Amino acid sequence: MTTVYHNPRCSKSRAALELLRSHQIEFDVVKYLEDPPSEKELQKIVKMLGIKPEQLVRKKEKRFKELGLGDQKLSDRQWIAILAANPSLIERPIVVHGGKAAIGRPTENITELLGQ
Repeated sequence: MTTVYHNPRCSKSRAALELLRSHQIEFDVVKYLEDPPSEKELQKIVKMLGIKPEQLVRKKEKRFKELGLGDQKLSDRQWIAILAANPSLIERPIVVHGGKAAIGRPTENITELLGQ
């Protein structure tokens, strides 16, 4: 099954849904701002992405600045906790498919993930 961590207000996230539909891929949508992933889920996603948790952080978000995160050196565990508590900081969209994941910026990442 394919899952999309989606923000309806994000054009790249909407484009990811359209791409999946155009490839006739069935998928579940997780509106992660309304239903944030747990720390455990985030750890799994980061592992599937093959990145460090800090690389999943949207550093230009207002919330990032409000939390004063720019000057801090944090552990992977701390970044995961911050993302779980502040889902607006999670890079989007994230598509999980076949035990792997991709951030849909650019959308070609999703095409590669699908093997198309």
